[in-house]
Amino acid sequence: MEFAQENKASTRTMAFVVVVALHVLLIWALASGLAKKIVKAVTDPIETKVIEEIKPPPPPPDKIVPPPPDLKTPPPPFVPVPEIQVQAPPPPAAIQSPTSNDPPPVRTVQAERPAPAPAPVAAPKPAGPVNVGIVCASKPPPEITVQFEGEAEFDVLLTISNGKVVARQVTVKRGLSDRRQQRALVASIEAATSQYKCGNFEGTATQTFVFRAE
Repeated sequence: MEFAQENKASTRTMAFVVVVALHVLLIWALASGLAKKIVKAVTDPIETKVIEEIKPPPPPPDKIVPPPPDLKTPPPPFVPVPEIQVQAPPPPAAIQSPTSNDPPPVRTVQAERPAPAPAPVAAPKPAGPVNVGIVCASKPPPEITVQFEGEAEFDVLLTISNGKVVARQVTVKRGLSDRRQQRALVASIEAATSQYKCGNFEGTATQTFVFRAE
């Protein structure tokens, strides 16, 4: 207990000594002019500089674009139409016809008889014989039933009535040495021409037949 009291007393003594030493040091500093320097440093004028704010350059002025030219054609000038007064012609004077109580005469109209229809004109017959290929649509070829040598040629004049061959005339232009073979060729011509169909043809027609041995 006595030891704790002694420690507290020594601590207080030390603190007192320190406080006294600080006061002595402060007094000496004031005496040596340190305080003057501090006051001088505090009382020196403070220089201030005003820095102007750099303003950005103003934007360029907007370009004024002129409006497009009006290309519409101007309306035509108004020209007043002169007023023309037209006088109406006077009405014609009414013509009074004499009145009559007699009934109008009755006219008798006779109907004309229609003209008779013209009779159909028949087709003119040809002046001479024509080619059988023009008038006959069906012409079966002759059937050769005999063997021959050489070449034979015949001109045939056909008489046709109502589209059928009713007569024929055979002329030998180039004959065969064998008369039997030649007659067989003429018979084949007559058999073939009897089957011809020539529509409604009336008249004569010609045809040439040539036979060659193969």
